[in-house]
Amino acid sequence: MKAVILAGGIGSRLSEETAVRPKPMVEIGGRPMLWHIMKGFSAHGINDFVVCLGYKGNQIKDFFARYYLEFSDVTFDLAENAMEVHQSDVEPWRVTLVDTGDQTMTGGRLKRVLPHVAGESFCFTYGDGLSDVDITALVAFHHEQGTVATVTAVQRPGLFGTMDLGPQRVRDFREKPSGEGSWINGGYFVLSPAVERYLGDDTTVWERGPVEALVADDELAVWRHEGFWHCMDTLRDRLDLEALWAGGAAPWRTW
Repeated sequence: MKAVILAGGIGSRLSEETAVRPKPMVEIGGRPMLWHIMKGFSAHGINDFVVCLGYKGNQIKDFFARYYLEFSDVTFDLAENAMEVHQSDVEPWRVTLVDTGDQTMTGGRLKRVLPHVAGESFCFTYGDGLSDVDITALVAFHHEQGTVATVTAVQRPGLFGTMDLGPQRVRDFREKPSGEGSWINGGYFVLSPAVERYLGDDTTVWERGPVEALVADDELAVWRHEGFWHCMDTLRDRLDLEALWAGGAAPWRTW
């Protein structure tokens, strides 16, 4: 099974980092977000990736072009113009990098890479979210439902405490409540080949027209994930994720 990863957006809300690199290349623990996401899929046996490039996509190409060499012990024989690999610590990944355009919307990027996943169901996610979602169970659920698409729903912890107010007194105060009972798009999808008929041109925003049409057709199943999920939208988010990794308490590290 393959996983398609969106990695072409600008990430303007994280401009401190994304002015010089694409958002999925922002590092947590010395490795790009994209690497962490791929490791999560790999832990569930998915090692074939299609990455949708756009903004500063050459940096992602450069990363994978030198990845094998960087994590291998090698001898260079300059006289013979040869290289001998002694030991390699790289994952068994197959990575297809597709330039889907700097200004293409999410649905347009997905449509552009469909030839690389033709004829089979595949996973689909964003390049800025980390989770310990059980991808094996998610895929099995998708096949059981028989729908065109399945979305993972999550409850994000609130950023601030909430208060229930009376006329002049606070009736209830909750510090950073989790989710408030509402579920949001967690970004981990499983899609069947029939999703192609829901996609338009480069201006198609996946989360609007296609997803809305899937809902109208009763073709969007939902997998509820009550574990860890964190999207890196701001510098504060990056620092939170970095602190979890540095403290040895990164819930998304399932490998």
